[in-house]
Amino acid sequence: MSFGQQLIDWRRELHQHPELSLQEFETTRRIRHWLENAGLKLLPLNLPTGVVAEVGRGEKVIALRADIDALPIEEKVDVPFASRNAGVMHACGHDIHSSVMLGAALLLKQKESQLAGRVRILFQPAEESFGGAKRLISAGALDNVRAIFGMHNEPGLPVGSFATRGGAFYANVDRFSLTVSGKGAHAARPHEGNDAILLASQLVVALQSIASRNVNTLESVVLSVTRIQGGNTWNVLPEQVELEGTLRTHRQTVRDNVTKRVNDIAAGLAQAFNAQIDVRWFAGPTALVNDDSWATFARDVADGHGYQTQEADLHMGGEDFAVYLQQIPGAFVSIGSHSEYGLHHPAFNPDEALIEQAARYFALLAEKALLQP
Repeated sequence: MSFGQQLIDWRRELHQHPELSLQEFETTRRIRHWLENAGLKLLPLNLPTGVVAEVGRGEKVIALRADIDALPIEEKVDVPFASRNAGVMHACGHDIHSSVMLGAALLLKQKESQLAGRVRILFQPAEESFGGAKRLISAGALDNVRAIFGMHNEPGLPVGSFATRGGAFYANVDRFSLTVSGKGAHAARPHEGNDAILLASQLVVALQSIASRNVNTLESVVLSVTRIQGGNTWNVLPEQVELEGTLRTHRQTVRDNVTKRVNDIAAGLAQAFNAQIDVRWFAGPTALVNDDSWATFARDVADGHGYQTQEADLHMGGEDFAVYLQQIPGAFVSIGSHSEYGLHHPAFNPDEALIEQAARYFALLAEKALLQP
């Protein structure tokens, strides 16, 4: 079997058996088995799920990272290796990322005696729940690492393409929840109550004005209300309505400004309607900020590896890799996967042709990074 086909077979096995964040026990078992069979050293870290392998010797350490968890999505892709776990799917391509880094690990093992140091390969759990990076750091996965590299497949780019950027790349991710409390009433006698649905509707409209009227149009910001829930029948005005959504930004000053405006608008509307609006914020990963020099280095290696490289646009999605970059320098990159449907879609179907080239790229990237002063 060819090297590329082996990686595709591993990807398909992972794809058939997806597991949610912190439940990746079988995924962990499979990855450990494949690494051990290839003679890779596994670090004895205290990790219920996830694997950290290492190859080479010496004081200098470079890290590569893959993520291994899946999403609570029912797959709608007609392929022989579709998910066998009902309601769970690798709809973000973490199976792709894992197979790429498995391939890089095998290639580095073949050149172990020639490496100018050690390469540590992290197979991280719980990226989707934004907690896995902290777990690996606490377990010691970054100890003595001087730089770290990671990837995400990009369905909007063709296979053979590569993109990254120095500085801010992925966004701050914040979730908000608003509970609107009024007074219930019969739908035929609205004057006897205080309509929480009407107030919630006004609130949604007001929140949408923040990005267009309270933030410089040259800044990157997205505020989306994604869930509204209230009422349980057609002829009663409910007493309470819940709203939920997300805020995405790249700069802390913009994040602080928008958060304040949401709170102020909620307080003002509550007073105007003689009602109550409770606002809660839940912080996700902070902005992913690439080190300028390592991002340039990663792109230069990609140029020499045959990729069509380009400057990446700012990404409004969140990425747990940001936590590593708060500790040590490094770079996160996008590699084209060409899917008609995007990430987190039940019909997401990335092109497996990217896997072997990406595996060889990351092995080369780590090898060259170890030679840097």
